[in-house]
Amino acid sequence: MCGICGEYRLDGGLPDLNHIQLMMNKLEKRGPDHAGTFSDGALAFGHRRLSILDLSEKGNQPMLDPDLSLALVFNGTIYNHPELREQLTAKGHRFFSTGDSEVILKAYAEWGEDCVKRFLGMFAFAIWDLKARTLFMARDRMGIKPLYYAFTDKGLRFASNTQALLASNAQGEIDTSIDKAALHHLFTLHAVVPAPMTILKGVRKLQPAHSLLIRENGEQTLSRYWELNATRPKQERTDQEWIDAIHESLKTAVRRRNAISDVPVGVLLSGGLDSSLLVGLLDEIGIEHIRTYSIGFDDQPEEKGSEFEFSDAVVERFKTDHHKIHIPNEQTLKRLPEAISAMAEPMFGQDAIGFYLLSEQVAKDVKVVQSGQGADEVFGGYFWYEKMNQAKGTPLERFRPFYFDRDHEEMVEMLTPDYVDRDYTADTMRELLEAPGADTFIDAVFRADTTMLIVDDPVKRVDNMTMAHGLEARVPFLDHQLVELAARMPPHLKLQDGGKYALKQIARGLIPDSVIDRKKGYFPVPALKFVRGEFLEFMKDALNSKKCRERGLYRREYVEKLLAAPDAYHTRIQGNKLWHMALLEYWLQDNGL
Repeated sequence: MCGICGEYRLDGGLPDLNHIQLMMNKLEKRGPDHAGTFSDGALAFGHRRLSILDLSEKGNQPMLDPDLSLALVFNGTIYNHPELREQLTAKGHRFFSTGDSEVILKAYAEWGEDCVKRFLGMFAFAIWDLKARTLFMARDRMGIKPLYYAFTDKGLRFASNTQALLASNAQGEIDTSIDKAALHHLFTLHAVVPAPMTILKGVRKLQPAHSLLIRENGEQTLSRYWELNATRPKQERTDQEWIDAIHESLKTAVRRRNAISDVPVGVLLSGGLDSSLLVGLLDEIGIEHIRTYSIGFDDQPEEKGSEFEFSDAVVERFKTDHHKIHIPNEQTLKRLPEAISAMAEPMFGQDAIGFYLLSEQVAKDVKVVQSGQGADEVFGGYFWYEKMNQAKGTPLERFRPFYFDRDHEEMVEMLTPDYVDRDYTADTMRELLEAPGADTFIDAVFRADTTMLIVDDPVKRVDNMTMAHGLEARVPFLDHQLVELAARMPPHLKLQDGGKYALKQIARGLIPDSVIDRKKGYFPVPALKFVRGEFLEFMKDALNSKKCRERGLYRREYVEKLLAAPDAYHTRIQGNKLWHMALLEYWLQDNGL
């Protein structure tokens, strides 16, 4: 796992190497083990390395293959790189390193742009062809690894986060004004801004499952190399056959993410079904000495601050090497600005601070962890799925009342006229839910969640918060082959028994029943759930600041209404609306915008 950046001049000039250094400075935490640069005429690369595979200097990047006239910067892990290495060796390629980076170079030389179709894993990379003078960039199918870019009058810059791009923007070449369409999505889909948009007009992100080829004349070719099929297969399966197939696919996903590492791999154990099942599957495939990590916070009068009673049961069952981390409330609030500073884009999920603080402690012990993100979206774990399924009307009419944080009318009430005109989010979701390739409405919902909504909410949040401490998070529930299988599974195997029926059946007898049968929990951060004290003051400071007033984004009467009753206004999935507004304003100010 790493941080990557680069600049490609398309105006006949040379890249500014100071831009590369400024961007690398903002990527240091993503890759604390090594820093490297490469330049060739109009192209310059920068790389910060977190050493996971081939710990020797031969695995350092940017990686240059003189024989192939190719150079690479890469962030991620290719889990099937040993198999690909064998195939490429049989075709005559010779390797000088043992990791997955060089496999990408050889694969591109052998198969061209189609190489991405052969990769199993999470990745964002850029390849410079020294002869053809082309830049090829690609992002993994599930969007687990980020890739941001900005076109200026002079060319292209790209990086693993927006902070790096903004650091190179001293001359204001990147348009940092707010994108109205992105803003509408942000406040409607609880911080989801679908690619290629970001909240800033001049900063874009490569879509998941896409590649982008840029030629020296500025010509661009954007290609989609994978789509998710949410229709039933022709060959029927019984419910048990589906569950058995999911079980085997999930074991394969967990095995891949444990085996492909030259350093130890731990598990983030929340005490919920998903992370507990990961521990059970690791034990089932014969992994010994499993390392697990749990976090808890101080209790509030209304809510417990930890789920240790459930994670402890899993630890006792499997005798893991367990690390229990407790964070006092005062530290949660004190460190909140750091977590926001680590966000490549504004994120409303209040568990971000939990992941940030947990990752800090875990990174002291391991460099790689498996995490349970994606299970709820892929296997139907949220309460609103069944409500949508029972609703009547068009796909958008069934989806909107249970998911949208605000209807368009409230957006008009909240935002000043310069920042809101039409219902952009409704247009996006209507198109997504009505696209072909889904047998039923709820199949289309799961597909939308898996391919877009999850990418720019929990997946992005986990990447940002773990990589802020040089910790690589691997997410087996988003193994694309497992996702493909689950997308074709009959919906009742997800919705039954309160959701995630197939996973509960797999877990039964493998992990403690108390974990399977418990009420669904969410990452508990009580200090941020109840708006009072220092947390409320934090939000007041942001929303009443001179910069906020001068920005003119929010209507003051709406701000005053929410500040008068800060705990009274919540979204349909129980997000605090005041927090959403304050978080965006603080993020903008923190990034000098």
